[in-house]
Amino acid sequence: MASPEDKVSAVFRLLENGSKQGYIGEDISQLEHALQAALQATQEAADNETVLAALLHDVGQFCPAKELRRMLVEDIGGGDLDVGAVGHEKLGAEYLRKVGFSDNVCDLVESHVVAKRYLTATDPEYYTGLSQASKLSLKFQGGPFTSDEAEAFERDPLFKQKVQLRKWDDASKVVGMETPGLATYRKIAVEHLQQCS
Repeated sequence: MASPEDKVSAVFRLLENGSKQGYIGEDISQLEHALQAALQATQEAADNETVLAALLHDVGQFCPAKELRRMLVEDIGGGDLDVGAVGHEKLGAEYLRKVGFSDNVCDLVESHVVAKRYLTATDPEYYTGLSQASKLSLKFQGGPFTSDEAEAFERDPLFKQKVQLRKWDDASKVVGMETPGLATYRKIAVEHLQQCS
């Protein structure tokens, strides 16, 4: 069984590979986006789980497809599951669960698309402020919530953190922004996995 250090190294390698991938429709890399979101969480004194969720919220965008298929088919019993039909937020959350991250981290990662649907339904200015890429992806993510869906989401115990993570996600698309490197978050990620094991 892999140690927490080895698990964090594997997850961080995925994020580092994200530095080689553009962020669909944006002018920064996936890694730059992740580091900007984590920096915002840190600057707003978020707890460590929320900082980790901010850092890892898009990990499902670049998890190896072969590993995701194996994980989803073998580990959660979806033999006929089409991985392409599952959103990156769900893939990322499931990947992080299998690595050993807490339910809170995984729930926050899984919710960042749902929170966008909530905000577009409840705040007209929010939609206006979205990037073109984010507006386009909203259509494929189910569009704005209905009023019943929005009310149900507001009852979620992590509601405030989920909405805040989404706002950090949206604001983390700044070209040339200086951020601390990935190594900055290694200690809290290792300690988190140690506590969860």
